[in-house]
Amino acid sequence: MLPDGALLEAREINCWRGDRHILRDVSFGVRAGEFLKLTGPNGVGKTTLIRIVCGLLPPENGTVLWRGKRVSSSNDEYHIEMAYLGHLNSLKADLTARENLRFLAGLRNTLSDADIDGALDRVGILSRGDLVARSLSAGQKRRLALARLLLSGATLWILDEPVTNLDTAGIELVEELITEHVNKGGLALSAAHQRLLDHAHFLRRLELS
Repeated sequence: MLPDGALLEAREINCWRGDRHILRDVSFGVRAGEFLKLTGPNGVGKTTLIRIVCGLLPPENGTVLWRGKRVSSSNDEYHIEMAYLGHLNSLKADLTARENLRFLAGLRNTLSDADIDGALDRVGILSRGDLVARSLSAGQKRRLALARLLLSGATLWILDEPVTNLDTAGIELVEELITEHVNKGGLALSAAHQRLLDHAHFLRRLELS
């Protein structure tokens, strides 16, 4: 049964990969102030489910709803309220860290230089702000992608293996950012192999098999 008051809902999602039925009647709901963690071994469809929920891949059967409305690639309201962090950081390699975030500011027209520096500082790379993205380490690139997530203003964070390339301090940073987000009334959905907020009171798990 789906939880009452869920902002994000998936109903009986099915998906095949060739002859394999990798997602079978998957349903869940996530309310404000909750973090839903998708778990399970490699190949069970965690990333596929994430992409379906983002509207990047249509389910072969089933429905994804945001605030009671069906999600699709053309649902502008949903995509304004949703921020996605995938396996790839999706940075512009020849732009500096600040310029990468200013690019986001140009799309949203609401971010100041102070906002950008504040986000860089929060993720621990303010001193790298004038370096081009290609010169950053793998961990610093991930932190820059996290800064972009912070600046998105999105209610819903959808994360695919968010601690990729991060050390212990970086994992703790991701845990802090998710905690702050849900404590402010946001919600998050993540696929994760590694430990991530395993003992948080707002954590719920969905095991795929």
